[in-house]
Amino acid sequence: MTPADQNNKKFNIKNMNSGVVRTGIVLLFLGFSAGFAVAQKGEIESQTYEIVKEKSIEFAPANRLLDKVQPAKGDQSAKKVSYELIDPNINIASPKLTPTVGVSSDEKERQQAPATLNNYIKLGAGNYGRFLGEAFVGARTSDDLAFSAQLKHLSAANGPVDGKNSANSSTGFKVDGKYIRSKYKVDAALDFDHKGYYFYGYKPQPEGVTVDRDSLRQKINRFGVDLGFENTDASVLVDYAVKTSLHTLRDNYSASELDWGTKLNASVPINDSFYALLDVDAFVSQRVDHFTYNRNLFRVRPTFKYVTDLFSLSAGLNAVSDTDSKLNINKTRAFPVINVDVTPISGIHVFAGYNGDIVRNTLKSMLNENQWLGRNVLIVNTEKTYDINAGVKGETEQGINFEGKISLAQYRNFYNFNNSLADTSRFSVIYDPGKTKVLTISVQGGYNLNDLFKTSLKVNYFDYSLASLEEAWHRPDLTLNWFNALTISKKLFITSDFYLLKRIKAKNFQSGITTKLPVIADLNFKIDYLLTKNFSAFVAINNVLGKQYQRYQYYPQQGLNFIGGLSFSF
Repeated sequence: MTPADQNNKKFNIKNMNSGVVRTGIVLLFLGFSAGFAVAQKGEIESQTYEIVKEKSIEFAPANRLLDKVQPAKGDQSAKKVSYELIDPNINIASPKLTPTVGVSSDEKERQQAPATLNNYIKLGAGNYGRFLGEAFVGARTSDDLAFSAQLKHLSAANGPVDGKNSANSSTGFKVDGKYIRSKYKVDAALDFDHKGYYFYGYKPQPEGVTVDRDSLRQKINRFGVDLGFENTDASVLVDYAVKTSLHTLRDNYSASELDWGTKLNASVPINDSFYALLDVDAFVSQRVDHFTYNRNLFRVRPTFKYVTDLFSLSAGLNAVSDTDSKLNINKTRAFPVINVDVTPISGIHVFAGYNGDIVRNTLKSMLNENQWLGRNVLIVNTEKTYDINAGVKGETEQGINFEGKISLAQYRNFYNFNNSLADTSRFSVIYDPGKTKVLTISVQGGYNLNDLFKTSLKVNYFDYSLASLEEAWHRPDLTLNWFNALTISKKLFITSDFYLLKRIKAKNFQSGITTKLPVIADLNFKIDYLLTKNFSAFVAINNVLGKQYQRYQYYPQQGLNFIGGLSFSF
């Protein structure tokens, strides 16, 4: 699994002068993580976890476009909280349970060591016949040009059901580069990803009956090319960035998808406090399955923004055109977009917003969320008629950050996953064609102690009001994610992740039986130790509670599993 694109954060290792303090924090850290997890009961998924921290709760500085739109004002010594309201994807609180626990030791070494140690090779192995192989090479050939290449393979020869019938493997390769000049920046990337796995959610077979593995096999190959261009000349009045991407996907059952998307973001200052913004998206795609679907989506969102030291207000219109040749869809919708932000005191933001959109669904996005999809699944975009939200967000100089938000959204073609009627080992996408209302209450908080200890907790509650469907199949009503990272010394680094998903319902349409799946509780630890300047060792213990829970019905996950190995930096 490649590192997350959004808000990836590496933790710097700091010395502790007192061994007593180190010991106390270790005991406190392990006690909190283990004690909290044991209190939760349910089924546990087994995963092999990457070493990337996803969905960081840090309040990162705004990108350059927003910096230009929101110039710094007022007290420059005060700590600033900056954020952007982004329309969420439709896959509400359905996290893929591949908890990611911290930054690996080789990555930490790359941060601290000279440029000669920016590259690494990693090898590891574990139970269930696991094998990990990874290599990274990066270089800056000049002050203007930099590139990197990464190759990774992760596989398990056996799984939780019938040994090799639930094996899996993933191989990925990525090359990217940046060319930075005083007036512009060019980014380019090429990536390839191969996933192989089996549909092992079949009914138990009578003794002596062997399942044909080839009939269970699924292979997904993805290829992508990205190219971006951004203006970096601060003296130019119009600030802009454009990115175009071409991605292809093909599976083992002759299904394929070609997807080409281009995005343009631009801003123009009208005066010191008033700005004009423009976002344009164009997506052209073709999906080939039992039928051939030509699916296009075009979006234009002009907005105006007014900014003062006390508040900011933005208002605009989101116009979206959606077409599908096979399903005879040809519609254009316009949604108002209004966002207001008030700063009553330094470091605290109170915000509210109203927006709507058409959420783009593709075969790639659906498989990313649920890889057990069957053939010829129906894929339709989801219309978010409106989303009314409000909340408060802030950060203190003591290292505490927090956010609370409530949202009421209405959708058409709100989608869910459930076992297919024809074959319960494969999944279908089920849409609610009427008006689906979703109430979301989200609370998150984090704390950093001088880069020695970091913790973050996020809880989401969901209430679904469906128009036609019985239930929001396979969607939880409560999710929790608790992350901890502890730096003990320059050589030892420990992380933990705890995930909780509750009240997931599924239905077998063949028998008519509705099942409430057991609570999912997943606790994971990872330890990294720097042996020398060039060598480091790591071990990840996943699914510590050892329960074979089911994120999707009839697909129990591996119990307690681990992987350990060595990394060489050069």
